[in-house]
Amino acid sequence: MQIQVHSDNHIEGSARLAEWVSATLASRLERFDDELTRVVVHLNDENAHKAGAQDKRCQIEARPKGLQPISVTHKAEALEQAIDGAAEKLHHALEHQFGKLRARRTSQPVEDSTASQDALLEEDFLAAEQLRSL
Repeated sequence: MQIQVHSDNHIEGSARLAEWVSATLASRLERFDDELTRVVVHLNDENAHKAGAQDKRCQIEARPKGLQPISVTHKAEALEQAIDGAAEKLHHALEHQFGKLRARRTSQPVEDSTASQDALLEEDFLAAEQLRSL
């Protein structure tokens, strides 16, 4: 899973910030590592240098293999809270998405077992017919 971090002009996009965000998401999304190709993080300060309630925004877009991207957003007073909140939302969204897919896979009958059941029923029928004809 590749993690990309982007920030606007009002948030200092240092290498240290990118490493911290990447490490936080990698540990939080470790369970989905094989199912995701890329995670893109966008960090914004919506009020620039002015103080304001919930003006830090973190948007995370995850790209699951073979599926449509999933995007979540969280706003908070501090950047760390926005990142943690968005990571939590993404974790829940991915659990929901992959949980539905797993449930769908397990609820569908396996064609091989159906074919083998049909073959067994046919053998039983033919054996019964042979016994009747004797």
